Amino acid sequence: MKENPHLRFRRGDLLAIALVLLLAVGTAAAFRPDSTAPENALVQIWQEGSLLAELPLDSDAERTVHGAYANTVAVRAGKAAIVSSDCPGADCVHSGWISAPGRSIVCLPNKVELRIVGAQSDIDFVVR
Repeated sequence: MKENPHLRFRRGDLLAIALVLLLAVGTAAAFRPDSTAPENALVQIWQEGSLLAELPLDSDAERTVHGAYANTVAVRAGKAAIVSSDCPGADCVHSGWISAPGRSIVCLPNKVELRIVGAQSDIDFVVR
């Protein structure tokens, strides 16, 4: 069987493949979520502008916030989330888990906000 000269690897092909793989690994590493919570990080639970509770991220806990609707807030393995809600759409539940200071989850129908506060933050500033 004859080799097709147009289908052979050339010198630059291996270099291009290596460069693409290197960029893929670098991008995956840059966007990998940080699974460890910073020391002394807290989850603040706010409702209608009032602080209801502060829970440490380094211990597991669960709280239910009642208002027009009910939200269940869970803290597990250094992350926090609203794990259940009876509000319309339940967008807050679909927000997932957060662990970095400066991040938040909001339930607009129940006027509830989870905030991660701690020593380090990747948020530059907040406009109010």
